[in-house]
Amino acid sequence: MTTTTEIEYALTPSESRVRKMYIGGAWVDAVSGETIDSVNPATGEVLASVPRGRAEDVDRAVIAARRAFEGPWSRFKPVQRQQLLLDLADLFDKHWDELSLTDTLDMGKPLARTRADKARVTGMLRYYAGMAMNLDGRTIKNSQPGDLLSYTSREPVGVVGAIIPWNAPIAASIWKIGPALATGCTVVLKPSEEAPLSPLLIAELMDRAGFPRALSMLLRATESRLVRPLPSTSASTRSRSPGQRKPVRASSGRRRATSRGYRSNSAVSRL
Repeated sequence: MTTTTEIEYALTPSESRVRKMYIGGAWVDAVSGETIDSVNPATGEVLASVPRGRAEDVDRAVIAARRAFEGPWSRFKPVQRQQLLLDLADLFDKHWDELSLTDTLDMGKPLARTRADKARVTGMLRYYAGMAMNLDGRTIKNSQPGDLLSYTSREPVGVVGAIIPWNAPIAASIWKIGPALATGCTVVLKPSEEAPLSPLLIAELMDRAGFPRALSMLLRATESRLVRPLPSTSASTRSRSPGQRKPVRASSGRRRATSRGYRSNSAVSRL
């Protein structure tokens, strides 16, 4: 039986570690070899050093996500995607102590509040799991002469580029990852450089849940560089973090959506 101490990337209050990006199912350094420090805002203590992602790291993450989308993930049935998300929710239940502690140490939210987020976050995962089985189209009555059948069908768009802010990295990760995976897309997730550590725990738990390797790519960068030509769509939640000050762009003709913060949200999308 897996115990909470077995998560490789779990933090303890006195621990400091070198971390890597999760790309193509592997933990890797940045191409440049550069790193930045993730700091406990309460004490100034360096919790870990993480790779400083650049454009070339985004490129290899997007390419890996595209391969996963066109490879094993495209062959998964809705019921299989649902089960994986349910299994991931169960792992969140089991390992919430590590997830909540990491969130608190890395971005400063009181531990009582990060612990209290458990029901909300696991509930979101289970909600998105249900979404995987409820993606349907419509049959439309046709007014044209002849025996014609008109219908709509919903299909995954491909690779989703997602950018999240610093102030709720676990919940924000699930808001982006959950719907994308439920609908059959793959994800390149860019956490805030000010709180990148708990999304790495999510990547590890996804691997344990049995998601196909290279399905979810996580990286950290001091620039919002998810503007390369390959992502099919982009989504971001805006904050005052330096990495999110620039407009978010997908390549020409791709979908994009922006949520401006956590209160009084507004969404902007162009199809």
